[in-house]
Amino acid sequence: MSEKENNNKKHIAMYIGSLQKGGAERVMTNLADYFFEQGYKVTLVTTYLAADEYEVKHAAWKCVPAGADEAELVADPDENPVWVDPHGGEKGGIDRVFSALLKSEQKGRAYNLKMRHKKLEEIWKEINPDLILSFIGKNNIMALSTATKEGYKVVVSVRADPNMEYDTLALKAGMLSTFGKAEGIVVQTTAAMNWFPVFLRGKCTILPNSVNPSFIRKRNVGDREKRIVMVGRLDSNKNQAMVMEAFKEATAGDYEDYILEIYGDGPDRLKLQRKAENLGIASRVKFAGVVKHVAEHIEKAYMYVLASNQEGMPNSLIEAMSLGMACISTDCPCGGPADLITDGVNGLLVPVDDAKEMAKAMRKLLDNKVLAENLGIAASKIQRKIAPDVVNQSWKDYLDRKMK
Repeated sequence: MSEKENNNKKHIAMYIGSLQKGGAERVMTNLADYFFEQGYKVTLVTTYLAADEYEVKHAAWKCVPAGADEAELVADPDENPVWVDPHGGEKGGIDRVFSALLKSEQKGRAYNLKMRHKKLEEIWKEINPDLILSFIGKNNIMALSTATKEGYKVVVSVRADPNMEYDTLALKAGMLSTFGKAEGIVVQTTAAMNWFPVFLRGKCTILPNSVNPSFIRKRNVGDREKRIVMVGRLDSNKNQAMVMEAFKEATAGDYEDYILEIYGDGPDRLKLQRKAENLGIASRVKFAGVVKHVAEHIEKAYMYVLASNQEGMPNSLIEAMSLGMACISTDCPCGGPADLITDGVNGLLVPVDDAKEMAKAMRKLLDNKVLAENLGIAASKIQRKIAPDVVNQSWKDYLDRKMK
């Protein structure tokens, strides 16, 4: 393709902190690949390069270890020993720009913020996108405060509970002072939309996450394995600790041959391992870590559990339901699980941080295999609503309207 043809494409810049593995980052990388394949020019703008990132299929760069030849440093190697080779990926593919400051520019918080604003302003002018799509908290404020005054259109997306993303007075004030400048605000649930004041609510649109194509498959039939699984970052919000307590109670007696399998990694790993030992169930709790091809690892398990204290629209729950698993979730704010699950029809909902009720729900499914099977069959119907072609088309229609 000629440079002229490339310049005539609609150009979307997608802005996020990094592509480190997480729900919002997965959605953005999926959207980047989709829009590129639809003939758009796509530039990913991230603050930094993380050590464990999602792969971007059409990336025009390659991540390489620190010290590799002909690579550019994009973060402090003492903190993040990863480099990027700007010529190591797909020619003419999805480009990437970094807004991280050099270490020599770190002279205090106020100075750093000013310089980050200046660098982002320079980035927007350099890449000159038709639209900027920003994800998550502070990034949304930064995008609006640096791009809209230069006339660039910005759509912001709140990917979790707004109370989490704007959890301080400073962040809430920044949101209130900038979101009015947005072309649109994308949220994932009705509750998230209603969190905003009336003057911003009219800018809100609910767009769901699409499921990863690897989770679109025929439902596993036949006997299920004696495993209860969770997938997510190991931290207090995901509340694996509460599930371990519930698991011990629910499986006492008749079901002590079941194991709890926890996929993911995070800051609470050692704490959770110690808790499993203290509960006397360490031999029945498996910390599986981060794995590729998650669907293959979990699809034959007996049930799936999400225990978050707060969530937006949880990708892991969508994926488990798409596989046709019997699912239990906390009915957490800002309403994502409740938008997905009708209690007793295609899954079970339990109160947040309630080990007793979680244990009752787990025992209910263990005692009633017919119920677990029926819930899984009903859950699998979600595929029709969140298939990638359906959801991605919704994003395309929406962003195309904003670029006119």
